[in-house]
Amino acid sequence: MLKFELLKTDGHARRGRMTLNHGVVETPVFMPVGTYGTVKGVSPRSLEEMGAQIILGNTFHLWMRPGLDVVKQFGGLHKFELWHKPMLTDSGGFQVWSLGEMRKISEEGVKFSSPVNGDKLFLTPEVSMQIQTILNSDIAMQFDECTPYISVETKTKGQLTTEAEARSSMELSLRWAKRCKDEFARLENPNALFGIVQGGMHTALRDESLAGLEKLDFPGIAVGGLSVGEPKEDMLRVLKHIGPKLPAHKPHYLMGVGTPEDLIAGVENGIDMFDCVMPTRNARNGTLFTRFGDLKIRNARHKADEQPLDVTCTCYACAGTPPAEGKAIPYFEGGRAGFSRAYLHHLDRCGEMLGPMLASIHNLHYYLNLMREVREALDVGKFGEFVVKFHADRARGV
Repeated sequence: MLKFELLKTDGHARRGRMTLNHGVVETPVFMPVGTYGTVKGVSPRSLEEMGAQIILGNTFHLWMRPGLDVVKQFGGLHKFELWHKPMLTDSGGFQVWSLGEMRKISEEGVKFSSPVNGDKLFLTPEVSMQIQTILNSDIAMQFDECTPYISVETKTKGQLTTEAEARSSMELSLRWAKRCKDEFARLENPNALFGIVQGGMHTALRDESLAGLEKLDFPGIAVGGLSVGEPKEDMLRVLKHIGPKLPAHKPHYLMGVGTPEDLIAGVENGIDMFDCVMPTRNARNGTLFTRFGDLKIRNARHKADEQPLDVTCTCYACAGTPPAEGKAIPYFEGGRAGFSRAYLHHLDRCGEMLGPMLASIHNLHYYLNLMREVREALDVGKFGEFVVKFHADRARGV
């Protein structure tokens, strides 16, 4: 089940609401990525406390481990990982694509060796739908071929994918989309299935892909094949071309993108849903996102810095646990009780796992809060003002 309500618009920016089998999602929304059935280093309770409405699971990796028999025993991913809100699963197409020469693509599907135990496996549109039905995700994605920026056919470093190669890939994804929809219906999956617009950097192919998907009438439409190594200007060019053309009465999902600036650009061009590993991956590598720019916690200048990561942030890392009613507020300037940059720098230098855990909490909170602020700005008709202030704040620097 999926019900989408378009509540307000501001140019191409949209304020919406999705009702799914496991709950309501206010859009625009950022979806934390839980590849193996967990958002790395962050508990479900912490995710709920920071305002996560929907998270991702990875079809390919969960198929490999723990395996479908285990997940089926729990009735799906929600009970298995104790997440009771909505969930989206990808199709496995991107992971298969990333295997490179280890996989062989045909009209029927993709043959490859399991990266876990070497077993010979065959992933098809039908198998992807069968896996996602067992996972019981509120939103499933069609099995597609991710069109690369650099040509796979020539194997020449720097040789861009040609229009002919991109067309072949896009048309294969469209044929697979039809097979996915047919199998999804045959399985009587009660959830929602999204189609994925492909076509590489070629806007005419993107238009053809979208037209083909609209004929299939998926409940939602995603834009795939961006953030696959292309220059930022190419990504934005394609986004600005295809985003405003997506059907107004359906939710729009930009897959695997991106920086805070990318999310704002996405909203400006009609995108409702985002996901990216960047908040948690960058956190583990010592890069923190803040209202006033990115912060490298490993830099020596933070060794004795008593400031929190972001003085405006209310996450656990920056603000600590709110004091009980009637209790004194613990020490920190302005009544703050969070961790200092000096402490996070120390944890990182020592390799203590609490460091990336706190950093992940902060980065995810920042992304989720950014989308909350976007929704609030759209609600009151001040999205344009918000965007101007967002860019000015981010340029200020930490």
